[in-house]
Amino acid sequence: MGESIPLVLQTPPVDRWQRGLTDLRISVVDRCNFRCPYCLPEDQYPEHHPFLDKRERLSFEEIERLARVFAGLGVRKIRLTGGEPLLRRELPLLVRWLARLPGIDDIALTTNGTLLPRVANDLREAGLKRITLSLDSLDPAIYRQLAGNRGEVGEALAAIAAAEAAGFSALKINTVVLRGINDAGVLDLVEHFRGTPHVVRFIEYMDVGTLNGWQRDRVVASAELVARIDERWPLQPLARAASHDVAERYRFVDGGGEIGFISSVTAPFCGDCTRARLSADGKLYTCLFAADGYDLRALLRGGASDEELAAAITARWQARDDRYSERRAELRARGGDGRVEMFAIGG
Repeated sequence: MGESIPLVLQTPPVDRWQRGLTDLRISVVDRCNFRCPYCLPEDQYPEHHPFLDKRERLSFEEIERLARVFAGLGVRKIRLTGGEPLLRRELPLLVRWLARLPGIDDIALTTNGTLLPRVANDLREAGLKRITLSLDSLDPAIYRQLAGNRGEVGEALAAIAAAEAAGFSALKINTVVLRGINDAGVLDLVEHFRGTPHVVRFIEYMDVGTLNGWQRDRVVASAELVARIDERWPLQPLARAASHDVAERYRFVDGGGEIGFISSVTAPFCGDCTRARLSADGKLYTCLFAADGYDLRALLRGGASDEELAAAITARWQARDDRYSERRAELRARGGDGRVEMFAIGG
């Protein structure tokens, strides 16, 4: 397993809104060593919760096969997520296999970083290109609060240092901002990473899943943060690197680097979304806010050919009509709490 086998690369299928399938996010495990209140709150999922067992999760061989099929359909970027993906043992092996797939240009990882120092070099050598690390505050008490009393800010900073030492020169630092909890520390984060190659990205608190007790008044609009930061360090907007990139980019006028804002609540970007999501148990989701996934694991284990898998994925994508963030108010007013939880398919 892991050897490159020639396949015919094609133009990505498009959905009902003419959005092509070019990005795949793969959740390799649904477990996490944190209990962030906006994702996996402790009071909803305590220690005894029955997460997926080994047999229920996709094996590395199954993940690689599906990734190969997705690459044949036009996917060019893969991001490994969780839960916390570094809880999956021997993850560098999977990265190595994925890096050999024809057509895959970019492999990235999203992590809270606590387990990164021990595998950063192995991941780099295996072919991982980029790392996104979650860091919600530099204040030790607030960081720990937002990790569900599980993590220490020093571990996150050590992870950044380990990534730098392994050759990951420019990280993305993701910060979910909640009003009244960590928004007062935004300028501290900006100051800490100014002058480095790393890019802090502030994410509006979203109503992903059904367990995080989302309240609209907890959302800090990106425009408000831009104004706060610009008052201290003048900013200049930058064009998005690609039309389907989710972050609005700004540079510091004095040359101090770059920051980003992900504004799913106040400035939805559904129209440019090219991402499919594969859950740890092999379900295909076409939106972060989807209620149902399509069971690719059943096809895999039922003996489906690559052609049959490709046809199933294509049909699912072509039927895609997801625009949750653009229709949030309307859909929430209708009621219904069937959205998949974020820890199951990554952020």
